Amino acid sequence: MSDLPLMKSLDQLAALVRAESGLHVRYSEGPEHDATESSIDTESGLELPGLSVNPLDPEPWWTRPLEDWLARQLCQYRHLAEKNPDRYAWVLRGTLAGRGPDCEPLLSDVEAVADLSEVLLEEAQERYLRNFNAGNGPE
Repeated sequence: MSDLPLMKSLDQLAALVRAESGLHVRYSEGPEHDATESSIDTESGLELPGLSVNPLDPEPWWTRPLEDWLARQLCQYRHLAEKNPDRYAWVLRGTLAGRGPDCEPLLSDVEAVADLSEVLLEEAQERYLRNFNAGNGPE
């Protein structure tokens, strides 16, 4: 992890998101590593014009608590950190440079904001499993 502020609970992260729009989460080896790397579409091998991220601002149609949205967003790519222990979750802001192959936002000119603790991620996982039909799709 870096020397950024460390978010230790969903409540703390929700307060940050309420105070500042345009924040995203990324699972990677961190801001310093990402400053010298580009995101790659692994299927095509193409370099992407920004870093792959997941938005922390809820969509206008979202009527559930912000903490539910955050839990869901944090859990969507947590498997990346589980597969590679050098990866961790951190919050950033930047300029929208495009969309990735999964329609995820790609950010350029990024600024790191905070790191997310493992305790926060475990809280998010528990909330996600408790409040959602996790993993269920339309079929």
